[in-house]
Formats: sequence, C-alpha cells, structure tokens
Amino acid sequence: MSEPVIVGVDGSASSLDAVDAAAREAHLRGAPLRIVHAFGRPSARVPSGAPPWSPVDHGLEPMVHGGPAQAEQRAHAAAPGIEITRSVVAGEALEVLEIESRSAALAVVGSRGLSGFSGLLLGSTAVHLAAHGHCPLMVVRGRPDPAGPVPLAVDGSPAGEAAVEFAFAEAALREAPLVALHVWNTWSERAHEGPGDPLTAVVADADRLRDAEQHLLEKAVASCQKAYPRVAVERRLVRSRIRSALIDTSQEAQLVVAGARGRGGFTGLLLGSVSQALLHHAHCPVTVVRGKE
Repeated sequence: MSEPVIVGVDGSASSLDAVDAAAREAHLRGAPLRIVHAFGRPSARVPSGAPPWSPVDHGLEPMVHGGPAQAEQRAHAAAPGIEITRSVVAGEALEVLEIESRSAALAVVGSRGLSGFSGLLLGSTAVHLAAHGHCPLMVVRGRPDPAGPVPLAVDGSPAGEAAVEFAFAEAALREAPLVALHVWNTWSERAHEGPGDPLTAVVADADRLRDAEQHLLEKAVASCQKAYPRVAVERRLVRSRIRSALIDTSQEAQLVVAGARGRGGFTGLLLGSVSQALLHHAHCPVTVVRGKE
C-alpha cells in the first residue's frame, strides 16, 4: 500500500479546508487519506467554576463520532472513492502529527486552528511541522487559482533539491505548468555583506552575477525537466527582494513549493525566513519540503 496523505483536524473551519485539499491530493496520488485528530489538554476557554474535563461535553464519544466523522464526510465529497481511515489519539497535536508524518507521503494542515490567538496569522502546529516533520507539509491558506501554475522557489542549495523534485511531481499530477522562480539581488554576491538596499547597492560586475544566477537556475531544474518532459517549465530569473517576489507570484498560483531552508540559512535553523514568509503571507497553499539533511 502506498504511503498515505495525512491531515490534521480540530473542528475549525481552517482544518476542514485542509481536509478538502488533502482529499484531492490523495486522489491525485492514488493514495489513502488518514484523518488525524489529537486531543490533549482541555480548552483554555472553560467557563469559570466548570470542571476541566466534562464527560458530557468533552467525552470520547463526540471526539470519535463528531469532528473526525464530519471531516470524513467532507473528504468523501471532495474526492469520492478514496480510501479513508480515522485516527483519534490522546496526545498533543504537535507530537502526534510529527509521529504520523514519519510514514506519510504528505501532511496537510490548515493555517489556523481552534487554539490560535486573535490576530495570529499562522498556527503553531503548521510552523512546528514545517520545521520538524518527516514529510512535505502543505499549509492550506489563501484562495488558490485552480488554473494557475505551480511556482517553485529555486535557491540552488543541496537542501532545496527535494523541493525541486516535489514541485515537478506535483505539477505533473495536477497537469499544471511549473514556474521555476529564482530571485537574485546584490546579496546573492557573497562579497556584499554590509548594510544597504540589495536592489540598489553597486556590485563590481552585475552582468557576471546575473549570468551566474541564470546558470544556477538552469542547473537546478535540468535533471527534473528530463524526468518530467511533459511538465511545461517557465524559468523566471527576477532581480528583486526574495520574500516579496515569491508572495506576489503566489497571487495567481494554485500552489507554491519551497524548501525549508535556503543557502542563506544559519546553521541549526530548521526553517528559513523565505519559507516562513510564504507560510504567513502567501495567497495560496504552500508546501514546505525539507531537504535530506
């Protein structure tokens, strides 16, 4: 049996949107869908004087036959015919989903959960899984364009190779064009380490730098282009600020793919600033793919 697509549910509207997306991903892959609901500490919004765990309102029966059952109905409606299993586990959601990700092809979560604070753009579960999960993580957010391309953030790093492979496979499954986007500026030049605007700072040979970045882009996608000859690829080299360029590109996309860390990451940092910016601000779902560190 192929590895499942797993989706974390908590009864929130965001997690139900994630169920729809996960069901479609499972259908595309011909893979089973596993709906995971974890319960740990009781809600912090318990009325004053009420017991912290009420067997009437918070018992196992509604957990097994409530939210997870509703999620299964949503999944069947989104992708009829897929195999679906449910898992209701006692434990913290972060730990449960991290363990589940060890045997999954893809993990899917919503951008916000029931435990999110007002004004918080991204839930802690999504951030944690992007940094510590064992499979690619899709965070469902924004309003994707179903006819749009699959943009790929290309950085040329060894850790980013897994993201390139995933993006080509995803574009092939969706029968969508792929935009291999590599953003460069003067900070791409290791010699430019001082303060200043990366778009206006002067470099000794901008043409040479541009040619080097174009070569990096071509090299990054060459092997996967051979493996997926039917995927139409647009190689897009842009001189801009990296995070804003990728967020702008996501406005007309159906899915953005990025590596968890780029070549500018600090040692020991599990989630780079570019992937974090996309998770918080992209206009469509984002998949973060960890490299084989």
